[in-house]
Amino acid sequence: MKKPLAGLLLSLLLTGAAAAPAVAATPQDADTATARAADRATAQAADRATAQAAPAVAVTYAGTVALSNCSGSVVRTPNSQPNDPALVLSNGHCLETGFPAAGEVLVNRPSSRSFSLLNAAGSKVATLRASKIAYGTMTDTDVSLYQLTKTYAQIQSQYAIAALTLNDARPVQGSSIKVVSGYWKRTYSCNVDGFAYRLKEGAWTWKDSVRYTSSCNTIGGTSGSPVIDTTTGKVVAVNNTGNEDGQRCTDNNPCEVDESGNVTVRQGINYAQETYTLVPCIGPGNQIDLNRAGCVLPKP
Repeated sequence: MKKPLAGLLLSLLLTGAAAAPAVAATPQDADTATARAADRATAQAADRATAQAAPAVAVTYAGTVALSNCSGSVVRTPNSQPNDPALVLSNGHCLETGFPAAGEVLVNRPSSRSFSLLNAAGSKVATLRASKIAYGTMTDTDVSLYQLTKTYAQIQSQYAIAALTLNDARPVQGSSIKVVSGYWKRTYSCNVDGFAYRLKEGAWTWKDSVRYTSSCNTIGGTSGSPVIDTTTGKVVAVNNTGNEDGQRCTDNNPCEVDESGNVTVRQGINYAQETYTLVPCIGPGNQIDLNRAGCVLPKP
C-alpha cells in the first residue's frame, strides 16, 4: 500500500515511483492486427467525441487535506446537509491507531487528529480537527472516515471551501480521473483501466478495486487521496496502493485475483478503493449506520 511515510521520505523524494513495465507483443496474423488497429482507432475516436461532448471540470486542491503521513479530503454524500458535521475521507492504513488487522472494523472511536485544509492553489487555509473516527477498516476496502468538529456550513463560511461530493455510482471503466494528493500537493491524471475482482496485499484482501492506467504513478504519502472523475467532479475512489517491486501478493506488492483464483501481478501499476459503497452507510446527520438498507461495508 502507499504506506505512511515513516522513515521513507528521503527515499521517495529521490526515487519517486516505479515506471510501468514494458509488455512484449503477442504474435498475431496481419488480418487480426489490422482489425485490432481499427478497433483502437474507433475507440480513440469515441473517446475524443465523448471528451468534446462532456468537457472536464476543473479539479483543484480545494477541499483536500494533508494528514501527518497521508492525504485526504473533506467529503459529503449527496444527502449531507450544511449543518451536518463534516467528514474527512482517507485510508484505513492511514489511521493514527495503526493498520487495522484483517477483519477489524473501527466505528465511532474518539479522535482529535488534525488536518491541514487546502484551497484551490494548494495553500493551507486552516487546521481542522476530528472529534472521532467514524469508520475505519482494511477489510474488503481500505478506508477511514473522520467526523470533524466543524460543519460544512462553518467550513464554507470561514474558509470559502466546499466539500467534495461522493458519487453514489460505481466508477466507469475508461473514465478520466485525477488523483489529488494534499500531502504532496501533486495531482496525477489518468484513466480507470479496469477493476480487480480481488486485490490481495499481505494479510489484507480488497474487493472490486480500481486499477489505474500507468500515468497515475502515485507514491508514498498519496495514500488517502481522493480519486475524482473529471466529468462530474465527484469522488469515485480513494487512492491506496501499488505494486512496487513486482512481487506477488506481499506488502506493497498487491496482486490481482480473479473469480477463478488466477493471480496477476502488474509491477508499477497502482490502485484505489471505490467509495460509492460508503454512501448508503451514512445516514442523517452524517452518522455511520451499518444497518441501513444497501450498506455492505464490513461490520465490527
